[in-house]
Amino acid sequence: MSGTVFATIHPLMEAVILAGGKGTRLRPLTDALPKPLVPFMGEPYAAGLLRRLAAVGATRATFLVGHEAGAWRPLEGLGAQVGIDVAVATEEVPLDTAGAARRLLGRGAGGAVVVCNGDILTDLDLATLLDAHRGAGATATIALTRVPDTSTFGVVVCDAMGRVMRFVEKPTPGTVEADTVNAGTYVLEPDVFAAFPGDGPLSFERAVFPGLVGSGATVLGHPSDAHWADLGTPARYLAGHRAVLEGVCRWPDAPGMRRRDGVAVHRTARVDRAAKLAGGTVIGSGCEIEGGARLRDAVLHESVRIGAGATVESAILGPRARVAPGASVGPNVVLGEGAVVHA
Repeated sequence: MSGTVFATIHPLMEAVILAGGKGTRLRPLTDALPKPLVPFMGEPYAAGLLRRLAAVGATRATFLVGHEAGAWRPLEGLGAQVGIDVAVATEEVPLDTAGAARRLLGRGAGGAVVVCNGDILTDLDLATLLDAHRGAGATATIALTRVPDTSTFGVVVCDAMGRVMRFVEKPTPGTVEADTVNAGTYVLEPDVFAAFPGDGPLSFERAVFPGLVGSGATVLGHPSDAHWADLGTPARYLAGHRAVLEGVCRWPDAPGMRRRDGVAVHRTARVDRAAKLAGGTVIGSGCEIEGGARLRDAVLHESVRIGAGATVESAILGPRARVAPGASVGPNVVLGEGAVVHA
């Protein structure tokens, strides 16, 4: 299966990835790695995101992170792989969802900027989003997704032309005329923060977008039926892999990964012919699966070894984890790097 295909190329585009979260719900996977660098479908999630951005002509991507930049150094290599210049911008104090973006755009941007969340799995057609933004002459465009229960979301209400009219926080279902919510991907013009001078914390959701709407600026809402899900918990992380493997979400293929029948295996992995791999399973590079092992809904990072006759179900195994012959792992288990499970 090939990665996402887009209709239009928008050259010389800059992208901004919001990646300041600590990823605590994915521990121990995030004990040593920022959440966007945790493997997803055989390579860091950020690599797939960069491939999607490159597909629509992005030439530069800046990750807005916390106060520590050292852990993000692998991004340079990922950017080189896909042909995007990658930068990391730190913040000495938390700047909320828009503060760091305001600081970055204040240094000058040549055109529209795409903003993505660093922990959302989506196959949103970015080219169509960009076309809609430019066609409307919008100052900002918000990708929207529909939800069956609005009571836990902020609802975005648009007019018949898609222009955002108001925001309603967590309305009871059926009490507002819309079921569309902010999907966490935006297109912004370089002057989007002109009415929000200064430095420091700033929120897209609470300040920037409502402020733009209130001032009469054109803020476009762009509804989409694209896949949209948070990867921030082990259950959602596993569900994200299933969505890609089942074709529910289009996601770029990592080099060396081969998909078949709801399973993905890296070409460097060694899987005994007597092993049984069922749907939702991803085998990373350098893994070894011995005969009689049974895996279902299991995501293995690099160099994991599964012994003969072992069972792994609904589990995530970090790098170099070991499962002894005949042992059982799962369901709902996350093993950190180098963990060992004895029979």
